[in-house]
Amino acid sequence: MDKLSISAVIITKNEEKRISDCIKSVQGWVDEIIVVDDESSDKTPELAKALGAKVFLRKMDIEGRHRNWAYSQASNEWILSLDADERVTDGLKEEISEKLFKDPECSIFIIPRKNFIGDYWIKGGGLYPAAQMKLFKKDKFKWEEAEVHPRSIMMGGTRSFLENDINHYTYDDWEDFLKKFNAQTTLEAVKWRKLYLKDPKKAAYKMNFVHAVWRVMDRFVRTFFFKKGYRDGFIGFMIACLASLYQIVSYAKYRELKFR
Repeated sequence: MDKLSISAVIITKNEEKRISDCIKSVQGWVDEIIVVDDESSDKTPELAKALGAKVFLRKMDIEGRHRNWAYSQASNEWILSLDADERVTDGLKEEISEKLFKDPECSIFIIPRKNFIGDYWIKGGGLYPAAQMKLFKKDKFKWEEAEVHPRSIMMGGTRSFLENDINHYTYDDWEDFLKKFNAQTTLEAVKWRKLYLKDPKKAAYKMNFVHAVWRVMDRFVRTFFFKKGYRDGFIGFMIACLASLYQIVSYAKYRELKFR
């Protein structure tokens, strides 16, 4: 398979256990691999350089801004945005090679992702296909400059949906799941505190005890039943429980920050 004029852009932070497999999944298929590293304390940058990636060191400030900066370092028009825990499958490579340059109006390809806990593929709970805008023209896509859960912004052209998957090794195990859950709820609380300082009325309307309790019930029902989390048995039940607790834990942390 010939190399494509695509820049694979990978965001990293202490990913020495994962970065090599991520790079190898696109090595020899794309003609540029860029790693933007958030000041890792492990060997992530060295491993990436050894595999031929261009490595840039940049402290992450705001996630959306950080990603947009990373894309701006690419020399190609087309960007494939990856995280270190993602792997491009052979089927996806073949599909992209066939479709990338056929429609000049298409500026974004939306790719389904298989999310894993360990080696287990999570099929329900809204975690599959969990499609994302991962392949796009550099001047037609950007992320909102938000610290947590930034929104994707399309700036012209049309979209196309691909059928083959990216494998996303989201969590090593439940300990890793809870570690990331803790980090994400902290970021959510910080975001709401900033809103409170800027617009207390809006923050009070959006983030309050009644709203948080309602989301506990709503998220469990939607995740386990409507999004078919039950297909994954006990794993699906645990995911639904933690999804339901996300808002109330974020609210508890927000209250601590708010009243300091």
